[in-house]
Amino acid sequence: MHLPAILETDLLWPDEAAAQATADKLAAALLPSPNAVIELHGPLGAGKTTFTRLLLRALGVQGRIKSPSYAVMESYELPGGGTASHFDFYRFGDPREWEDAGFRDVFAAPGLKLCEWPEKAAGQLPPADLQLHIDLLPDDRRQVHVAGLARLVKALSCA
Repeated sequence: MHLPAILETDLLWPDEAAAQATADKLAAALLPSPNAVIELHGPLGAGKTTFTRLLLRALGVQGRIKSPSYAVMESYELPGGGTASHFDFYRFGDPREWEDAGFRDVFAAPGLKLCEWPEKAAGQLPPADLQLHIDLLPDDRRQVHVAGLARLVKALSCA
């Protein structure tokens, strides 16, 4: 069995424009048919939801992009076809809530899955294609550790 190549890199987002540049690169790597599981790790206020909005915009999503904090999942039709599903597992008290919510079918279907607080659904999610670990620095910059499939990480680490 051949395992996919996993790479890691570190990024620095001094401002939202830098986060937008990363979102644009990731969108380009995911198109034309986004089909990946992306985990977003970080404390409250790190920028997980902001990055998700930037990525969805870069993928062409129009209209309001809502935080799924209370609904747990928000789905968006992508202009080129397919679906992007944005999850926020912050309120999960037990990883089994993932199964109870019926998310197995969502994850089994093609499409983009963006997961905030994936550790709250530990053991339920399929392996991530990309993980972003966002740390808020004291001066409001973000340090981002990226790990995942080589093609996605390389797309983000190119200048």
